[in-house]
Amino acid sequence: MPDAAAAGRRAAEIIAAVVTAKPEAVLGFATGSSPVATYEALADHCADGLNMSRVTGFALDEYVGLPAGHPQSYASVIGRDVVARLGLRRGSVRVPDGSAEDLQAACAAYEEEIGAAGGIDLQVLGIGGNGHIGFNEPSSSLASRTRVKTLSPGTAADNSRFFDGDPSQVPRHCITQGIGTILEAKRLLLIASGSAKAAAVAQMVEGPIGAFCPATALQLHANSTVVLDEAAAANLLERAYYAYVEINRPAWQGP
Repeated sequence: MPDAAAAGRRAAEIIAAVVTAKPEAVLGFATGSSPVATYEALADHCADGLNMSRVTGFALDEYVGLPAGHPQSYASVIGRDVVARLGLRRGSVRVPDGSAEDLQAACAAYEEEIGAAGGIDLQVLGIGGNGHIGFNEPSSSLASRTRVKTLSPGTAADNSRFFDGDPSQVPRHCITQGIGTILEAKRLLLIASGSAKAAAVAQMVEGPIGAFCPATALQLHANSTVVLDEAAAANLLERAYYAYVEINRPAWQGP
């Protein structure tokens, strides 16, 4: 796609098709900067008649230790950018409990909730500059489940833009869906934009599978879609072929 806005529109088209085919779809929602343009474009679909009121969902991750109602908690972000904007029912998107007294129990409960919902039909993902998906930092097990993780200094620095530019304000721990959990979703949709993501994207798509770049686990999934802008795709060796495939996508394949 030529830019982040176009990538967002393409990703929103995919999500809208899933919801149209299954109005009670279970969606996995990512936060951070990667999916912002997608949620904006999806809101346009809703304004044009897409009804997401029967959709339920699960957040990909949550910080540990932020006070209830903190504007940068992912519960707050999901409430603003997803539930309110897209017309979902209040409480329809579950978020890991980063304030739980027993965090291990909260992780286990989250896994159980996903299973009880019948699994996730489509999981939205972004990618970190170091190749993380969710908060699964490099060296994460490719079979991992929802658990507590320590953010890398680089991830804390990247996320400081949401905390007045001060990395010391970024929580050091989080609850994240594990890579094994993510891979159980029926479809994966990863969105990336900007040159800062180009190296990680190239490793994810064309590099060997391994824990050093957790996003390479998407190569193991039978139904993964990666939507990129030109800057994020810049390092792909087979970039011209991927563009050719997109242009020549058969109509029967759908979005």
